[in-house]
Amino acid sequence: MDLCQRTVSLGPGPSVTVDLNRPVVRFPDNPILTAREVNAVWQDPALQVTTVHNAGVVRRSDETLLLFRAHLRSGLSVLGLARSPNGVRNWRLSPEPALKPATAADLFAEGVDREALIENEGGGVEDPRIMDMGDCYAITYSAYHATVKNRVRVSLATTEDFVTFVRHGPVLEHDMRNVVFFNEKIGDRFVGLFRPNDVTEGDVGGKFTQIRIGYAADWRRQNWQIAERPVMQIGGGPGAFSDKIGPGAPPIKTAHGWLNLFHGVRSTMDGNPYCLGVALHDLADPTRVKVSSIPILFPSAADCRVREEEYVHVPHVVFTCGAVAKADGAIFIYYGGNDTVMNVGVTHEDVLVTLCEEYRQGTRG
Repeated sequence: MDLCQRTVSLGPGPSVTVDLNRPVVRFPDNPILTAREVNAVWQDPALQVTTVHNAGVVRRSDETLLLFRAHLRSGLSVLGLARSPNGVRNWRLSPEPALKPATAADLFAEGVDREALIENEGGGVEDPRIMDMGDCYAITYSAYHATVKNRVRVSLATTEDFVTFVRHGPVLEHDMRNVVFFNEKIGDRFVGLFRPNDVTEGDVGGKFTQIRIGYAADWRRQNWQIAERPVMQIGGGPGAFSDKIGPGAPPIKTAHGWLNLFHGVRSTMDGNPYCLGVALHDLADPTRVKVSSIPILFPSAADCRVREEEYVHVPHVVFTCGAVAKADGAIFIYYGGNDTVMNVGVTHEDVLVTLCEEYRQGTRG
């Protein structure tokens, strides 16, 4: 049996082998960033955090930038910024959060309803994704209302330098939880992947099992047309992501198609464990998609190494908002462990493509 073995470098460290049975190898020194390091920089008691997780990521000017989510001790989520020359060690933290719930002092794009946006972000900002759109970076993030239960709108911010951020408001005027853009036009339109929010009891089932595809002439404006038919839908049988899915990292373009790293959930007698899956979208028609039935990463004790006295937020979770593709086909996946710490794992595009081609849903595997 051909296991499609590839040797990849972990950066400053040894090379490892990934294959179809072990598609992702964890960085041996995980976690790469924790609340401990952030609190050493954000020393104001109001800014001390209990978690660092679910980071958008981009490689820029010979640095890897992490825009991470962190829970303040009050429970509010904010977004912080860290930089590393190699993407795994020597992280430098910005002295304060990069994005907090919007206030009147922030920068807003023309035409944004400032009061509505400020109100809608009062419950926190979470789970950023970063897309390099050529002339600037697009950041989608979940914005939570402070008092309306389950009110979550994915909002958009843009930046050219990760110093100044401009808020554009909700991507859509109805509840969404996860939104990522393809970072170039396909045909004559921009394309995005959207996971609707739902009010299903237990946070699984219903619309939580669907990923929709959307199209827009201008990704900056609220003019996305969302297809009624899901481009991906899970459910109807056993599986590691049978009860909930959502797009994770922005799609990665390869010669074989767009790789879509997503999260999936199944209900168990002891909660809802999150794992990572992979799908392959056709380069010219992203509605044509092959979804691997085999997950690429399950949560384990290795994903949340903390000191005995330190807080752990949600057990049995691996969750990605970003990945960096290398020229040699290696892919570094940045993922949160137990919604508590930041980790990285390495894989190779050939292994992920093979999982989608040979072990896709509806076939063997």
